[in-house]
Amino acid sequence: MIGNERLTGFINSLYKGNTPFLDALERDARDTRIPVIRKDTQAFLRFILKERNPGRILEIGAAVGFSAIFMAEYTSPECRICTIENYEKRIALAVHNIEKSGYSGKIRLISGDAAEILPALQESFDMVFIDAAKAQYPFYLKEADRLTKPGGLIIADNCLQEGDILESRYAVERRNRTIHKRMREFLKEITASDRFTAAVLPVGDGIAVAVKDNEGQKT
Repeated sequence: MIGNERLTGFINSLYKGNTPFLDALERDARDTRIPVIRKDTQAFLRFILKERNPGRILEIGAAVGFSAIFMAEYTSPECRICTIENYEKRIALAVHNIEKSGYSGKIRLISGDAAEILPALQESFDMVFIDAAKAQYPFYLKEADRLTKPGGLIIADNCLQEGDILESRYAVERRNRTIHKRMREFLKEITASDRFTAAVLPVGDGIAVAVKDNEGQKT
């Protein structure tokens, strides 16, 4: 949660842990500085997964497989998860972790650039989880809209950039300005579009949550 570390620490202390495998995988990832979803984001996703029970999930950004395995743990045995990862050094580790988790039957990993893979997908999903290259979020949203069933969920992580999103473009480091611009475009689109009912929440590093409106409700 952005803004109050003591409050975040207290809230996170209330949550139970995950399975021993997930806890160990999370520790290993953090020890090697590989980003994984934060504790409060995990709690939010765990709630959403149990409440919605999605049958098909698309994840954009697998990293080492933690979040895909996490979603596999908290969904029904029938749920199927498709996850995409482009960073070659992490793909082999993600495949290893998925196989070791016992969820290789639920999780399908596609290696490659999501910008090339997404337009070729023709499946439909109950939920899309976006957690990849931040400068590509507007493009990911467009594809997520196409691939998400009416009434389905689109969830995007790390939308507030540790608070940098509040700053003007010129107050942000030059190397981060494109990300800053694109993330603002993404947030404006997901909250203003009549195709979604959306909220931006100060959970973790910011989560955008949108329900894709039913066809008959669109204007």
